[in-house]
Amino acid sequence: MKNKAITSRDVDFAQWYTDVVEAARLARYSNVKGCVIFEPNGCAIWERIEKELDKKFKETGHKNVKMPMFIPEGLMNKEKELVEGFSPEAAWVTMGGSKPLEEKLCVRPTSETLFSDYFSEVVRSYKDLPLKYNQWCSVVRWEKETRPFLRSREFFWQEGHTVHASEEEAVKETKDMLNVYKNFFEEYLAIPVLTGRKTEKEKFAGAEYTLTIEALMHNGVALQSGTSHYFGQKFSKAYDIKFLNKNNEWEYAYQTSWGVSNRMIGALIMVHGDDNGLVLPPKIAPIKVKIIPIGNDERILSLAKELESKLNANNISSEVDDSDKTPGFKFAEAEVNGIPVRVEIGQRDLENGFVTLVRRDTREKMTIGVNEDIIPVIKGLLEDIQNNLFNKAKERQEAMTYTAHSFDEIIDIINTHPGFVKTDWCGEEACELKLKDARGIKSRCILENEKEIDGVCPVCGKKSKCVIVWGIQY
Repeated sequence: MKNKAITSRDVDFAQWYTDVVEAARLARYSNVKGCVIFEPNGCAIWERIEKELDKKFKETGHKNVKMPMFIPEGLMNKEKELVEGFSPEAAWVTMGGSKPLEEKLCVRPTSETLFSDYFSEVVRSYKDLPLKYNQWCSVVRWEKETRPFLRSREFFWQEGHTVHASEEEAVKETKDMLNVYKNFFEEYLAIPVLTGRKTEKEKFAGAEYTLTIEALMHNGVALQSGTSHYFGQKFSKAYDIKFLNKNNEWEYAYQTSWGVSNRMIGALIMVHGDDNGLVLPPKIAPIKVKIIPIGNDERILSLAKELESKLNANNISSEVDDSDKTPGFKFAEAEVNGIPVRVEIGQRDLENGFVTLVRRDTREKMTIGVNEDIIPVIKGLLEDIQNNLFNKAKERQEAMTYTAHSFDEIIDIINTHPGFVKTDWCGEEACELKLKDARGIKSRCILENEKEIDGVCPVCGKKSKCVIVWGIQY
């Protein structure tokens, strides 16, 4: 039975998204315009993401630091491209108490300037390198239109910043971190992604080049989900980050940065959610199993608590719902919150010697004997749910990835059944702008080692230089 509080996804996708965010108690708008409150369920998912990603960063030799949230204007202005790229979204502090500041402060939209200024003070020798740092924080960008998790004026993210003694090492870092993101999306979030290089027009302001992972939502709209930037020596020259190399000569350092944000929660909703709410992949779900006792029989509650203890002891996060809510309400709440597995224990179940397991992804039910070992059963079920969610998303992505041979065909695909559209491309910005003006279509990424389709750009007819993916975006 469909959740009445949620608009059907196929009727109004935007309203469905809003309804799921509200019904699952993930976030709500605050009285600070353009900013949202992360409610406990949304915060718990972000904490899971942070925990698992942070572990991966540390496994690859990165350490966490904390930088100030304010950036002096003079410091920002040292890197012209960065300033120009972020100036439309920058928020500034001009007063300190009741007095005007001598120099206005930017509320960080990103922290390249702060890290570079710091690196210029601590890097002296090749023996100091590499420095591989990461920061978990919030940043501010003055967005005109906002939507919970996808775009807000303040959002949470992590930003990695590294310094290297060689170009080769920095290039490797840029690729390695993109692969960390790709693996996390596919293995933990069960979301397939495309990887590639951003065009010059779409790269990060100040970068030599930007690598990206691109995910496709259920409605065929693309979501830029994580980026890794190679800076080369651009910032090191602007901020004077030099070191003595092995030949005892001064050399400018090589830098990278990379980041993902809380829009990953939006991706989880839009890739896996359905008309009953969230559907969370087990590897990222804060609670993997919800145990629901039906009735007030002490034996039922005792069994529920016993199962909870056994599951938690085996690192399967579980929780008993022993509230006064009706069983139907408890079932619906577990569903809307995306709990991967629900365990139902009723009087009749107990008399017959079994409990009922319900999986969230397919809503299928199965029974297991009270005296059977539930641990391997639940573990197998969670693994199957994780794989099923990824495979369904992968099949959908492949079905919504098209190849176009002409300008009109690109437009027709986006108008009738949006998704990823692969074409040849001449590499000229004019063709990007023509597609954007025609239908708001933007380049997603340039694919590497991809065989040419026709050998000519479908927009202008010139000889192609690469294969590119287009789409409409959030």
